[in-house]
Amino acid sequence: MSQRIIASIEARMGSSRLPGKVLMDIHGKPALARLVDRLRACQTLTDIVVATSTDPRDDAIADWAHAYGVALFRGSEEDVLDRVAKAQASLASDIVVEITGDCPLLDPEIIDLGVESFLANPCDILTNARIESYPAGTDVQVYRLAALQDVAARIDDPAVREHVTLYFYENPNLYRCIDLLAPASLRWPGLRCQLDYAEDLAFIRAVYAELMPTHGPLFGLPVLIDLLKRKPELAEINIHCVEKAAR
Repeated sequence: MSQRIIASIEARMGSSRLPGKVLMDIHGKPALARLVDRLRACQTLTDIVVATSTDPRDDAIADWAHAYGVALFRGSEEDVLDRVAKAQASLASDIVVEITGDCPLLDPEIIDLGVESFLANPCDILTNARIESYPAGTDVQVYRLAALQDVAARIDDPAVREHVTLYFYENPNLYRCIDLLAPASLRWPGLRCQLDYAEDLAFIRAVYAELMPTHGPLFGLPVLIDLLKRKPELAEINIHCVEKAAR
């Protein structure tokens, strides 16, 4: 029997930096819809589940998911590891493709490459998020649900419960990790393609406005990078925004 490969999207309305960001409009669709459309274009995924919390603020995400025909799981807001593990189990997953809800510029081809590379190599996790080479917000992390469930059952570290894959990365003696590195043409680790700040939203909207008329809504990273080489001022919109560390 073939393995079930499930993409789970961690999404909630209570973001401290940009509350409600996952449902903010990007040229006629919420950011989450843009992300789901891109995941639906992937060739390697069996299904998609949105993993949100039981907080009443996230009722809006649940309503949107039901209307958009996406599977939904609601769990702990703070214990993201538990939420993702249970969301994946709700769809009888074998292999997890972990996605955060702030990536409306995700490239389906990078997701497929990540899944195919995981399946073709002896490893416990495959990621392009540990060593920065791809732009931020084009992340793929692939691992087995059984490994995540094992961590969920044993580890109480608050940082691990919040950052789902942290335990894998911090214990290289226990887990074989393969790092997916960007080819030279796509290597731009300083570029922000994720949605955390108002400036990120302005950048993402500008990119969609530029590329959708010619390339449609599912344009990939090569087209995006070509645009920014031609119009470098776009990449300046959110260049000063920074990520907080896991620890």
